[in-house]
Amino acid sequence: VQLQACGGGSVQTGDSLRLSCAASGRTSSIYAMGWFRQAPGKDREFIGAVTWKGGSTYYADSVKGRTTISRDNAKNQAYLQMDSLGPEDTAVYYCASSHRGIATAELQSYHYWGRGTLVTVSS
Repeated sequence: VQLQACGGGSVQTGDSLRLSCAASGRTSSIYAMGWFRQAPGKDREFIGAVTWKGGSTYYADSVKGRTTISRDNAKNQAYLQMDSLGPEDTAVYYCASSHRGIATAELQSYHYWGRGTLVTVSS
């Protein structure tokens, strides 16, 4: 499975972002798609995940309420919408796929990763 996240760029505080993740290859084996981010000098952080077939979503407490993750199976795409951005949201954002019937906040439960897309939020 190959993943490609796109939609990053420079935004202002208070803006929203919408990232997409295109999946190709053996997409039928995807159980869930997760989104992570990594700020400069920090560990990679779980944002949330969506199950590929059922569309159930899970979010980290730190972003809950201003984040929406969705998927379009027909297009093999997953999406991350995040509102009310602040400078603390500046990071490289990654999508990752899980293929073994489990999707947690742990990096180890994801098997394939996209290259990431940089989001810079200026005040």
